Amino acid sequence: MSVCLIGAGLSGLAAAHALKAAGVDFVCLEKASDVGGIWRRPQAGERGPGYLSLHLNTTKQLTGYADHPMPASYPVYPRHSQVASYLRSFAEWADVLDHIELETTVESVRREDDGSWTVVAVDARGGRTSRSFAQVIVASGHNTEPSLPTPPAGHDTFTGTILHAIDYRDGSDHTGQDVVVVGLGASAVDIAADLSRYAAQTLLSVRRGLHVLPKQLFGMPLDEVAEAPWWTAMSLDEQRRFIEQALLVARGKLSDYGLPEPDHPIFASAVTISDDILSRIRHGGVTPKPAIDFLDGPRVVFTDGSSARADAIVYCTGYRMAFPFLPPDCPIGPRGSVELYKRVVAPGHPGLYFVGLVRPHGSITRLVEAQSRWIARIVTGRSVLPEPEVMRKEIATYLSGIAGQYGQAESASIQVNVAPYLQELQGD
Repeated sequence: MSVCLIGAGLSGLAAAHALKAAGVDFVCLEKASDVGGIWRRPQAGERGPGYLSLHLNTTKQLTGYADHPMPASYPVYPRHSQVASYLRSFAEWADVLDHIELETTVESVRREDDGSWTVVAVDARGGRTSRSFAQVIVASGHNTEPSLPTPPAGHDTFTGTILHAIDYRDGSDHTGQDVVVVGLGASAVDIAADLSRYAAQTLLSVRRGLHVLPKQLFGMPLDEVAEAPWWTAMSLDEQRRFIEQALLVARGKLSDYGLPEPDHPIFASAVTISDDILSRIRHGGVTPKPAIDFLDGPRVVFTDGSSARADAIVYCTGYRMAFPFLPPDCPIGPRGSVELYKRVVAPGHPGLYFVGLVRPHGSITRLVEAQSRWIARIVTGRSVLPEPEVMRKEIATYLSGIAGQYGQAESASIQVNVAPYLQELQGD
């Protein structure tokens, strides 16, 4: 076959649709029992970065595919089961289900001397296949391996349960318990708010302040604000001043809620979007605490000297990107950064592409659709890539520029600004 596509979540289905529309012969390998990625896992009871209270943080209008919008009956921010149902309906509408092999896990992807790619995969019955392809598209996501901090002193004495967000399913599993949630990212605030309705006590341990934004400002969803011409016409400094003033009016200072103030300007790191967490703090359901200092039997001791008994600690400390089936130097380079031309092409591995390995402020859907259409043009010969040296220069320039805004963190290398990135992809 011409192309092997890996993954049938939101990004993989966008790629499948683009390949089908371009008349490309392809097969899609998906390790789960159905399409939908993380959105189907909570209802299916599968381990993964999803939980029963999970909802979209971006609007249905901008998260739905352009050619097949989400149903009008859906709320503005659908729950996970609605998103999963929608993704299944999109796969049916796009007529790509016959191309998808479910319960098939990719073991290795290797480039041969003749330029072809050998993909080894194992199916649900344990059967192993080795097939040759001209091109490979990876759309398996970047929330792969749980990232856990260095265990605090005394962790071996802790008498409670230690979890990562990947193992969390529902607040009712912790009814009547005392629980400490660690982190201030999207999963941390979702899980803390969810737990606070069931647990006897919910503490939110925060090491570093992040900017917490509501889902709407001035009655407009944040991702619609980001699309407005008056917003995109502003410089970054103007955008920062505008949002900072709007947040000060809308919710005051984060320190008023007992949370640490961010040590960086807004849009210099990922932001946390939540309508619930500040309300749950004000209602006493969630109590902020500083970082964990050490554990002592059933007690968690924090860096301010306070302590609390805990039945469970839930680490919501993110994920590491991992692609164990790919060559070790791809797509993550020696400095830990993702090194892809236009965030899609691996210059040292001709014929290998990535979809969805980006992090925008807002919905990712239009970005993965644009990436997929561009890949389809490359695969069919309607677009031609530059020489590897030119691609590597673009990568270096991009990483240098993005580091100026977001710093040198590994996760910063997948950060993109929506409008200019879309223009860049559509221009090729």
